[in-house]
Formats: sequence, C-alpha cells, structure tokens
Amino acid sequence: MELSQLEVFLAVARERKFSRAAEKLHRTQSAVSQSIHKLEQQLGEPLFDRSSRDGLLTDAGRVLQQYAERLLNLRSNAQEALGELRELRQGKLAIAANEFTALYLLPLLAEFRRLHPMICITVNRSLGSQIPDEILRHDCELGMLTYDPRDPQLHSIIVYLDELVLVVPPRHPLAAEAEISIRQLGAESFVAHTVSSPYREKVIQAFRRYKTPLHMQVELPTLQAIKSFVAAGNGVAFLPQISVENELGRGELMRIPVRELRLHRKLRLVYRKNASLSHAAEAFLKVAETVTRERQGRHRFEPSRSRSSLA
Repeated sequence: MELSQLEVFLAVARERKFSRAAEKLHRTQSAVSQSIHKLEQQLGEPLFDRSSRDGLLTDAGRVLQQYAERLLNLRSNAQEALGELRELRQGKLAIAANEFTALYLLPLLAEFRRLHPMICITVNRSLGSQIPDEILRHDCELGMLTYDPRDPQLHSIIVYLDELVLVVPPRHPLAAEAEISIRQLGAESFVAHTVSSPYREKVIQAFRRYKTPLHMQVELPTLQAIKSFVAAGNGVAFLPQISVENELGRGELMRIPVRELRLHRKLRLVYRKNASLSHAAEAFLKVAETVTRERQGRHRFEPSRSRSSLA
C-alpha cells in the first residue's frame, strides 16, 4: 500500500465518482480505477459499493478513509517540519565546552540567536579531554577544544588565538611593571584552578626550569571565583586572556607580561569528519566565520584539515 494509492482512494471518496476524481487528479478514469482495484486486492477488501451510483464507501472503505487521512496528514506534517529545519525555524544544537572555551562561544551565541531565534542551543559543560569521545558518541554535534584531537574521525577548525596571562590586583607591587621575569614571582601566592590542564603543567615546568618556587596555595573551582579572589587582593593567577578582558578593561585586574613565559593556544571547533551536519550546526559554523571577518584580531576561521565547503 502506497501513499499515492491512498491519495487516489481519498479523491474518489470525496468526489463520490471515479470520473470526477480522475479530473481532480489530472489522470484518466481508467488509471484511477486500476489504482483502486489494486488497493482492494492488496487489502483483501472492497472499498466502494459498486451497486451504488454515488460511490458509497463500504465498512472497510470508511475505516481506511480515517487512517488514510491520518497518514497523509502525517506526511504533510513531516514535510512541513523538514522545511522548518531547512529554514532554521526549528531545530536543536548541542555543543560541548569547558568553562574556558565556553567564553569564546558567548558572542557567537548572541549573533546566532539574533539570526535564528527558533533554534534551541545547549552548551554542555565537559572536560576538554572527554569532548572528542562525546562528539563520537553523538552526545553533542560540535565541541570546543584547546588542542587538535588528531582523531581521523574528527575535523577541527581553528577559531580563536588565546594566551595565558599573569594577572594581579591593581595595588599589587608588580602592577606598574611593564614586564617581569619568572624569578620575580618566587614569593607570590598563586590562585589555581582545581582542574589540571596541559598549560598548568607547562607553567610548573617553566618555574622548575628557572629554579623558582611556585606557591599554589589556593585552588578554586571556577575562573570567575579566581578572578574575584585575585581582584580582592588575595594573590595572583595565570588565566586565559579571553576570560579577563572585561576585568582588564575596567581596571579590576592588571596584566603583566612574563618574559620567559609565552603560552599561546588555539581554540578549535570540532565535529565528526564524515557527518552530515544538521542545518543548525551548518548555520552556527557560518556565524563563526562571519564573526571572524567582522572582529578579526584574535579571531580565526582556519580549517586544520580539508572539509567540504559550507553550502
């Protein structure tokens, strides 16, 4: 039983005559009759009372009419829903990020919501080390990373260049320095993040290399907590520059370059390499590319591997 057969059946049921149904469908009366006959054979039931000149439905015909209308309505609803997805009038997008990389997403989310307010977006907080597996498990469609996962099943796009910076409170003795050395930090109390990272290890190694003590006496669970604690005069911290731009602009924190420590990192949008991205995900990548052109500076849009062009 095909939907096209049900369309013919409903046309005959509505018009009460095979000839009028054929005119409505722009088909021959013979073709309509053959379609109904084939449907009746498949179902093993007569659908029309042939003794009636008005094309009355049999009991089986009345039952089929109800289900045929539902099926064709469902098809229409499905086509409409797919059209809404294509036109970004509905849909969902899940992105995995950690506390740091989520900061890059904020201006993109604002622009995406302006352009496509009907799309529901969820940013799931995850550990950077776990995000590649979450993408491969289809737990999310896009992920934000500070490293290239180098998995043949994943594709990454460099979208932002960030730097680890030393921040101190405005009244700190070092706040007026244009540049300092690691050895000047041997007596400082550092506020660290409770979640370890490769960049934290690089800082530790740099202090060891220059035989300078690194006193990490306080660990806090969020970047916001670290910023507030340092701004209140309770130590110093190494933080991603993207996370302290507002505080630096307001003068709540001061950035001091460390001569021997230049730690840059690339933020990447990652997704399954051979996946058919949803319309929402494709649109989000386009927004990222547009924001890059408008803001420039640290923003990038550089595929690290070849990818098909976005249509």
